[in-house]
Amino acid sequence: MKIDLSPLLLCVAIGMASLCPLPAAASSLDSLKSFLSDVKTGKAHFKQLVLDKKMTTVQESSGTMLFSRPGKFRWVYEKPYEQLIVGDGVKLWMYDVDLKQVTVKQMGRAIGSSPAALLAGNNEIEQHFNLKDLGRRGTLDWLEATPKDKESAFQSVRMGFSEKGLDVMELRDHFSQTTVIRFSEIERNPKISPDTFKFTPPKGADVISD
Repeated sequence: MKIDLSPLLLCVAIGMASLCPLPAAASSLDSLKSFLSDVKTGKAHFKQLVLDKKMTTVQESSGTMLFSRPGKFRWVYEKPYEQLIVGDGVKLWMYDVDLKQVTVKQMGRAIGSSPAALLAGNNEIEQHFNLKDLGRRGTLDWLEATPKDKESAFQSVRMGFSEKGLDVMELRDHFSQTTVIRFSEIERNPKISPDTFKFTPPKGADVISD
């Protein structure tokens, strides 16, 4: 089964949110806002699960992601299938290696007020989202971001923070499906070549534009 890129199109950049450590006694809201002002580039490994309304795993994948604010990111699926999403600040490129197919969209129209706007756009996140500190549950402090745009494909995005920073994300859509992303091997403000966020369709690949 191929990886469904629809949820990732919306959440690809939020996976970078608050990769910085939490200040002492900080709330999850403080952590997110600290990220927006302090973290400009980042790199991490991720594991992603897609759960149905019965919370049964229907899809599992893993890979790496990199970003450079504002608006540039590279999300690489390594297992079980090779797929790539690159945001170059202007366009969003999605490449399916097996199908040799590239889909390209304008960044603004593709992301809009989706969860990705929490980080791919400017720092005015409360213009598009209602943010709520959910308090501590278990070992994590939780933040919920609810899109103000009623046409958004997601009902909410929840982020769980440990003292090291972002640990897990949960994205809930209107079909009672949940996408869970866990991060590891996080690097904050590493040097990343600008070429990382450039994409040229491979020779022979079909290119589909919106």
